[in-house]
Amino acid sequence: MKQTPRSEELKHDVTCRINRAIGQLNGVKAMVEQDRYCGDVLTQLAAVESAVKAVSREIMQDHLETCVVERIQAGDTEVVDEVMRLFKKFM
Repeated sequence: MKQTPRSEELKHDVTCRINRAIGQLNGVKAMVEQDRYCGDVLTQLAAVESAVKAVSREIMQDHLETCVVERIQAGDTEVVDEVMRLFKKFM
């Protein structure tokens, strides 16, 4: 299992963002259970998606600045293929 040490600041920020997204998802769940208007539910789902994408961008930036740089400096250029596969998942 690969591991990546992360700064406490990054961990805190990502954890806060994830908790916010979880709260938003719980709100969406409640809206569905309460038979709220579809347009309102979809608006909240778009907000959740945006929040999750923000977390993904933050983790991707950290990955590029740490793991990828370290591997390229060590001569491992195969990491470029990994990064491209990751980018494709978010497009």
